[in-house]
Amino acid sequence: MKKIISFFLFLSIAFTLPAQTANDVQYKKTSMMIPMRDGIKLYTVILTPVSANQSLPILLVRTPYGASSHLPDDNTVFAIPTAFGYYNMAKDGYIFIFQDIRGKYKSEGSMQIHQPLIHITQKGAIDESTDTWDTIDWLIKNIPNNNGKAGIVGISYPGWLALVGAVDPHPALKASSEEACMSDLFLGDDFHHNGAFRLSYGMEYSYEIEYDHTTDSDFPFPQFDLFDWYMKLGSLKNVNEKYFHGKIPTWNNFVNHPNYDSFWQKNSPLSYVRYPQIPQLNVGGYYDQEDLNGPQLMYAHLEKKDSFNRNHIVLGPWNHGQWSRGKGDSLGKISFESNTSEWFRDLQKKWFDYWLKGLGDGKFEEAYCFQTGTNQWKTYNTWPPKEAVIKNLYAGENHTASFNKPVAATGQVTYTSDPNKPVPYRMPPIEATYGTGSRWRPWHVEDQRFVYTRPDVMSFTTDSLTEDLTVTGAITVHLFASTTGTDADWIVKLIDIYPDMDQKNLLMSNYQLSVAMEAFRGRFRKSFSDPQPLTPNKPEEFVIGLHQINHTFKKGHRIMIQVQSTWFPVIDRNPQKYVPNIFEAKESDYIKADQTIYFSSKYATYVELPIL
Repeated sequence: MKKIISFFLFLSIAFTLPAQTANDVQYKKTSMMIPMRDGIKLYTVILTPVSANQSLPILLVRTPYGASSHLPDDNTVFAIPTAFGYYNMAKDGYIFIFQDIRGKYKSEGSMQIHQPLIHITQKGAIDESTDTWDTIDWLIKNIPNNNGKAGIVGISYPGWLALVGAVDPHPALKASSEEACMSDLFLGDDFHHNGAFRLSYGMEYSYEIEYDHTTDSDFPFPQFDLFDWYMKLGSLKNVNEKYFHGKIPTWNNFVNHPNYDSFWQKNSPLSYVRYPQIPQLNVGGYYDQEDLNGPQLMYAHLEKKDSFNRNHIVLGPWNHGQWSRGKGDSLGKISFESNTSEWFRDLQKKWFDYWLKGLGDGKFEEAYCFQTGTNQWKTYNTWPPKEAVIKNLYAGENHTASFNKPVAATGQVTYTSDPNKPVPYRMPPIEATYGTGSRWRPWHVEDQRFVYTRPDVMSFTTDSLTEDLTVTGAITVHLFASTTGTDADWIVKLIDIYPDMDQKNLLMSNYQLSVAMEAFRGRFRKSFSDPQPLTPNKPEEFVIGLHQINHTFKKGHRIMIQVQSTWFPVIDRNPQKYVPNIFEAKESDYIKADQTIYFSSKYATYVELPIL
């Protein structure tokens, strides 16, 4: 959701470029305060090409991150740099609009994170959909030389704004591309994953957005490595008692709504975005550290009622918004062997060129999903592909894994989970999420060997594969486990282990790449709305979705299933003693617990792999 990947990345580069030449793409900047139906005015930046010789469409980006950051004064002509995520569109001529949403930066009004659409049920109500409608209506009537067509696009929070802006759209709004768009803030995006609270991200982001609505505010941490700082923070109740003092509305919502109650349900786009009313391109990354789940869930939700073939999806080997910048040929130490981001930007141009300019044949595939491992773009008529066959990968004795179901009557392994000695989610130091030197963006592809030998991390590994194995679709874990406590977190990873001697790249030898991973808070095993304590020492089944992948485990590689119970501080510490609201837990509630993973004929832990 952070501005670090925003569309305005190019603006900080624009004025460091050499002097303009005759071949530069030159645009003129103006700004307006556009009135909404309730009289509130929104600050809006308008970029128009200087040498346009025909009417052009409008491309709208709405943002909470500052529409005018690094831009020149009004009526200034400047060159669009190639770093601009829409440079290829700018060359052919578009009118670009950037707008501060109400309550942020130079716009009037008040703002709170991700409010649901209410105009559908409350006559005369104002929300982000109505603000989008009013904005487009004004633009179409007042911007010279527009062709009467508009598109809306955005990544992360602007991606959500693109999604909701396409609900009950203005007649001139012809297409949307919602990218890295959140879908449900309790089940699987940004602030919670399966009910497990994302501590470092949730605390730092809510403070940044809501502490000062005129800018973005970094929390004033007193140190660089925050692992110990978050440990010393103690119980989550200390956040308000020591730092926020009830002044951050979103944090207060976390505290007041620890379960999937009506507040979270009404705030989920799954409840208020009904069907695709205009053509919609859902875009996401397999390694998105913030909104991995959103594009997948929203595409599936919209697809159920897509009677006009308006709903499409693109999934690539990217972290949060990586497709908008650079080449996208690698992430961390993982090479994808082609310019995947440039490939997407060409596709996105074709998308808007067709819907807004009438160029091209309009034949778009249902799904474009990059296949990691083989490093190829693939297209599919349905997503996930219906022809995939489920094959179960089982945990077994001696930390092995195989496609053979256990036949022994007994089989288990136990480890001790200590909330006072949690497993770090990535290699220290743990920098501030958006602070100087932060490695937040690529952490999903980090080598997992740094935790592999910990006694509180259990791993089950196959023999080396004798042939390639392609897994395409949704990964689901069936974990049979018990605890001596009354609550527990389960973090499960599906890992691709490179050969002991990787002849392609020796430095990647034995690398442990997580291709899918997720957290699950045990109290929600039966219901996210009605949590229940676990019964000590009782084996139970925990069904955990690890989202969708398209990955080929290459011949000579091994597959690992890995289980642990802490993932700190990206996930808050579960006390492991059931309390009604973990945000109000006492220090004495945090206890050690012995966790047991089962792999017997009766309690067989396995991962469903959709095989092509």
